[in-house]
Amino acid sequence: MEPDPELEEFATKVFGLARAGETEVLCAYVDAGVPVNLRNDKGDTLVMLAAYHGHAATVRALTERGADPDLANDRGQTPLAGAVFKKEPEVVRALMDAGADPAAGTPSALDTARLFGSSDILGLLGPG
Repeated sequence: MEPDPELEEFATKVFGLARAGETEVLCAYVDAGVPVNLRNDKGDTLVMLAAYHGHAATVRALTERGADPDLANDRGQTPLAGAVFKKEPEVVRALMDAGADPAAGTPSALDTARLFGSSDILGLLGPG
């Protein structure tokens, strides 16, 4: 089956909204039926892209709509580990509030925080 260019273009747009933190528009699409756990060709979810690019409000809005904060991409990376790597404390808080597991993924958010000596972010991850 040949890929549908219009569908690919639409998906690219939706993932771009997550990267840009365009919360209102992105959530309108999700509310209209775009899967909240939609993945791109690398396995990145909308939450992963929003988290990695520092958009805490977008992360919160997506997880409030049922997005799984622990879905790892094809490399085993979780949104929480990505937020720790990028040193985004507000995103870390948003993911922790949504129930993200700091021990999930490879490397985990805990391992990432330890590796980079991020004691302030390590404190946000709770006892570990």
